[in-house]
Amino acid sequence: MSQATHPLDRAAAPATRTATAIRLVGVSLTLASDAGTVNVLNGVDLEVAPGETVGLVGPSGSGKTSLMMVVAGLERATGGTVEVAGQDFAQLDEDALARFRRDRVGIVFQSFHLVPTMSALENVAIPLELARAADPFERARQGLEAVGLGARLGHYPGQLSGGEQQRVALARAFACAPGLLLADEPTGNLDGKTGGAIIELMFDLAARRGTTLLLITHDGAIASRCGRIVHLADGRVVEDRRA
Repeated sequence: MSQATHPLDRAAAPATRTATAIRLVGVSLTLASDAGTVNVLNGVDLEVAPGETVGLVGPSGSGKTSLMMVVAGLERATGGTVEVAGQDFAQLDEDALARFRRDRVGIVFQSFHLVPTMSALENVAIPLELARAADPFERARQGLEAVGLGARLGHYPGQLSGGEQQRVALARAFACAPGLLLADEPTGNLDGKTGGAIIELMFDLAARRGTTLLLITHDGAIASRCGRIVHLADGRVVEDRRA
């Protein structure tokens, strides 16, 4: 008898594999502030292969979140080359970049960013509807069942615990079968036990889908779960090693 397929495994075909999931060359980011311009990223070089799990660590203010925002296309690099799944972001206008992000990149934040007036099912169905996917609510239901929330489909975020809300966020991030998952301190608002369960679930889902994972964390134990650890300081990569 063949093994049953996991609901998120059959939700959609994975993105076409490329030789490099993330390619950053000399990436810089300068932002304006009340005190003048701030050099947030300073010549970052980074290559991540498809399916790799990478922990991004470093002190507060080192540029971790800014780097993730650049990789997500939510912030435009001031200089250098940003390529994700072989696509040069410099060649995309804002609309094309938004479509690329919708179809190819999943994002999980420390704050859950769920729409409070929508049910768990509706929150997960949003990206599927925007992508004009077939049967968006059925696929959203399967995604929520895969994260253990099959009995909470009609519940609103305010009716869910923090851990349950982050599970909804994970289901939403995986809804369109992204080739790349970006996670920014996904357990930061959770207690240790709940956060541990979320991390286990996230790594399990990424492994099932062959998804590339870039994870920001201050927790050394979580970072060590990744196959590779990249250390940022002052907007530069100062260490890049296998875990």
